[in-house]
Amino acid sequence: MSEKTQILAIVGATGTGKSDLSLDVAEALIAQGHGVEIVNADAMQLYVGMDIGTAKLPVSERRGIPHHMFDVLGVTDEAAVADYQAQARAVISEINDRGHLAILVGGSGLYVSSVLFDFEFPGHDDVIRERLEKELEELGPGVLFQRLKELAPEAAERIDQQNSRRVVRALEVLEVTGSTAGLGTLPEEAVYWKPTVIVGLAEEREVLVERLDRRVEKMWHDGLLEEVQGLIPQGIEQGITARRAIGYAQALAELSGEMTEAEAIEETQAITRRYARRQVSWFKRYADLTWLPAGHRDNVSQVISQLSL
Repeated sequence: MSEKTQILAIVGATGTGKSDLSLDVAEALIAQGHGVEIVNADAMQLYVGMDIGTAKLPVSERRGIPHHMFDVLGVTDEAAVADYQAQARAVISEINDRGHLAILVGGSGLYVSSVLFDFEFPGHDDVIRERLEKELEELGPGVLFQRLKELAPEAAERIDQQNSRRVVRALEVLEVTGSTAGLGTLPEEAVYWKPTVIVGLAEEREVLVERLDRRVEKMWHDGLLEEVQGLIPQGIEQGITARRAIGYAQALAELSGEMTEAEAIEETQAITRRYARRQVSWFKRYADLTWLPAGHRDNVSQVISQLSL
């Protein structure tokens, strides 16, 4: 008999309906008498007040199901995946101790992997990090990415050069350890932390691109600019991670007069499309993942059929 499933991971690109599926599965399982709780694995949904731009599910729409790892950071806090790993695993262990299934939901591949697999992170050095952050401010991300490309081309291939935080992290690890081995990669042989089932939601590229473009436009219509303006007194402009989040960086640029609204929306759409492509590439490396068509009516039963409860 299979081990009892402790974690159900629902992953995929942004805009594929992961939150909706997690709620539908949770409700169906609760109706069958099982305990279920949801754990966030979206790096930007960790932040208090960053709601519109991250498509964070409002509390009123969570259907009374316990949700964890939302709103745990202030906008001046730096999101660190190693910290997230420890906190999320502690939460999941508590959920399992209650006899409940944890549904891990999100599209931040490194965050998902840090929880699911035997996954360790290279060390860090605050002095080196501070120096690299200063260089980033003075020289710009392009110069640092070019340095990474020259020193560690394989690592550079795995990192979006627009993701300056990951570029800085790669250079830091390279300087501390002399290698980028293990940085942002899956273990050669996936060893699960707990008995786990993983499902991914897939959507046709053309359909997803159209949906994401409309979603970005809706973010501005729904008040992203006002949300960001309200976060400025809380320090978002000084936040290492938060100020660079997709949509938030562009909204800040619009508020400061560096971009028009049209330019901010267009850049956010382009970066979102690239991010979605990288998300799909990341999750395609999961050997045991079952892909399901986004929004299909049979998805709930398909997911539940894979669980041992």
